[in-house]
Amino acid sequence: MFNRRWTIQDRYGYHIYLTEERWNHIIEDINHPELADYEEHIKDTLQTGRRKQDTLNPQKYRYSKSYDDLVEYNTHIVVIVLFRFSEDEQGRPEPNNYIVTAYMKEVG
Repeated sequence: MFNRRWTIQDRYGYHIYLTEERWNHIIEDINHPELADYEEHIKDTLQTGRRKQDTLNPQKYRYSKSYDDLVEYNTHIVVIVLFRFSEDEQGRPEPNNYIVTAYMKEVG
């Protein structure tokens, strides 16, 4: 099991977590290193941003929110979350909602 960096509750009451492995992937030089200074924006996007379900994968949601302090011409933070289930110790399903990736994007 990957170490959780943090868990946060979104505006809809769902608990979503970020692992150290996913965080390192996001801020890797070949991915989105510009997000290293914007971790609090990622949390805020989950708590107060807009959420849209993916049409091809109903377990995938895209959270987004605009900010005026992002680098270059970027206007939004986008966070991709998978909503899944795992089993608890008694074999019952329990929510397992985690961040897959996050990035900045220019919108509009």
